[in-house]
Amino acid sequence: MTHSNSCLIIDVDVRSRENNSVHRTKEINPQHLIVRRGQSFSVTLQLSTSLPPKHHLELVLHLGHKNNFNEVVIKLQKERGAGDKWWFHQQGAQDEILLTLHSPADAIIGQYRLAVLVMSPDGRILEKMDKTRFHLLFNPWCKDDVVYLPDESQLQEYVMNEDGTIYMGSWDYIRSIPWNYGQFDDDVMDICFEVLDNSKEALRNSKMDTERRSDPVYVGRMITAMVNSNGDRGVLTGRWTEPYSDGVAPYRWTGSVPILRQWSKAGVRAVKYGQCWVFAGVACTMLRCLGIPTRLITNYSSAHDVDGNLSLDFLLDENLRSIDSRDSSWNFHCWVESWMKRDDLPKGNDGWQVLDPTPQELSDGEFCCGPCPVTAIKEGNLAVKYDAPFVFAEVNADITYWMVQKNGQRKKVNSVGRNISTKSVFGDHREDVTLHYKYPEGSRKEREVFEKAGQPFPKPTNESTEPGQLQLSIKHAQPVFGTDFDVVVEVKNEGGRDAVAQLTMLATAVTYNSLHRGECERQTTTVTVPAHTVHKEMLRLQYDEYARCASEHHLIRMKAFLEAPGENEPIMTMADIPLSTPELHIQIPGRPVAWEPVTAFISFTNPLPVPLRGGVFTVEGSGLLSAAQIHVKGVISPGQKVSEKLSFSPMRSGVRKLLVDFDSDRLKDVKGVATVIVRKNYRNSFSVLPGFY
Repeated sequence: MTHSNSCLIIDVDVRSRENNSVHRTKEINPQHLIVRRGQSFSVTLQLSTSLPPKHHLELVLHLGHKNNFNEVVIKLQKERGAGDKWWFHQQGAQDEILLTLHSPADAIIGQYRLAVLVMSPDGRILEKMDKTRFHLLFNPWCKDDVVYLPDESQLQEYVMNEDGTIYMGSWDYIRSIPWNYGQFDDDVMDICFEVLDNSKEALRNSKMDTERRSDPVYVGRMITAMVNSNGDRGVLTGRWTEPYSDGVAPYRWTGSVPILRQWSKAGVRAVKYGQCWVFAGVACTMLRCLGIPTRLITNYSSAHDVDGNLSLDFLLDENLRSIDSRDSSWNFHCWVESWMKRDDLPKGNDGWQVLDPTPQELSDGEFCCGPCPVTAIKEGNLAVKYDAPFVFAEVNADITYWMVQKNGQRKKVNSVGRNISTKSVFGDHREDVTLHYKYPEGSRKEREVFEKAGQPFPKPTNESTEPGQLQLSIKHAQPVFGTDFDVVVEVKNEGGRDAVAQLTMLATAVTYNSLHRGECERQTTTVTVPAHTVHKEMLRLQYDEYARCASEHHLIRMKAFLEAPGENEPIMTMADIPLSTPELHIQIPGRPVAWEPVTAFISFTNPLPVPLRGGVFTVEGSGLLSAAQIHVKGVISPGQKVSEKLSFSPMRSGVRKLLVDFDSDRLKDVKGVATVIVRKNYRNSFSVLPGFY
């Protein structure tokens, strides 16, 4: 409700509770008017007396900075005209008028100022009320909006769900962590627009930037550029190696809201630090908040093809150590997909679009990527905007490892783009979307698409076209970080004669994006493999050895290399072994009710053979509480159980998630999640409480 001392207009009631409920924005804030484009909303004018005869009302909208030449001004028509114009109609009698405003489905998103003008019969402004503010968002429920998504279950997941699951690990050992998107938490929407206002485009030409915010392609592209801080006032600084002591380690984040709030409160100064899943999580929060259906995607064995030849070439020396290469292969890589119609592209490119906010390569001078149609990636249409060759390589490039020797022998040992994953609409489980991006691995259609997308990669002249008699494989259980474990290398002899070969087994600690952290164990031996048999060699990895160089991702890379007289070339195989961490236990007894105290019990047992120091629990949950930390006093001995109590009062009703992370000096990135069903507080249902409805 806004007030004026003028004699005719007394109050303007924006009817935020009614409008926000209809526009599906009441979760953001029921006290402020937040509506979606392409859908009408109403405000009520309270007058001191009836509007004089032949006098009339005019409505004018303002976007941008007030009294600035870059401001966008829109005068509303008084009757329905073309579909791309704002218009309004009024009804009422005596001292109350109901104004219904209609926005076009391609209206600019942002914060509007509404000016109500009382006009004389000769066109003079007699009175002006211009203190009313409201936000306009994209509308995926509106058929005429280019972000329209017809499936309600998908809308509930990709726009309305504040909790998510991010998939990590490796293609053959997929693990997940919970993530709090929190797109409807206090201040998040305002911060999303603050992020856009600090983009290079907005600072360079704010009027042009404002006008282009009607286009989700433009908005999505700006968000991917601004989530990272490379070259602008972006939200997050990336860092892929320790130390993280001057910021927050990427694995400690459990949600986007603390990151966005910290960026805003620090005067738009970049937050330290993020890695791919953190960048993607923040982007997903912003896009969902603004009304663009978005989901987070994980691509396993993800390629980073720098030279654009659709092939990743890795060189190894004779000790199996990697020789520097600009190309890289990540165990997994996260980006987001957003749903939109692409009016700027030929038919067939609508639907899910890849947006990647992790700073990797420049795109039109900015560290951003996309939007790129998923269908274009699958069909190899790499001329399509934006960044299709780079995304195609991430899921479809060939990987070739080259052993650098005097005789130049080399061997291709791996493939790219596996088990592309997202959270299912129907629950907290994984949905595989690999076939949205590519045809089945090794199929004729996949090769046709590869050749359509670029020059077919030639087979090296000295690469054998016939398999040798020896086959090499690596087998392992699913080891737990803190334990000793065995890795078995099998040499299979499919030939008709005995074979003698030299076998080298090397275990190294790596990060999820393949940065080498140190050598854990190496063993070289001569093996004799009788014809038609399998020989097994075992390499034991001890905690004391791998803990010295293990990264925060708890990942061991195992290489096995075999040289045998009579074989056409040496044989190499490789396996990434993720080490699992224990889970936290969370209990929330009773029946939680909004705005009434609740106690959660968090417990954790040290699984390591060494004591832990500096233990800290980080907790957060959208609609439950703001992010907080609980520091564990003293040392946690091997096998010791620690328990902590957490009291809070849920702020919103519904199904909520409480997320907990534990970190210490020797054990990091231990996650836990609990589902909390918060019931409405009917005793306070008529109170004016922020965020409660």
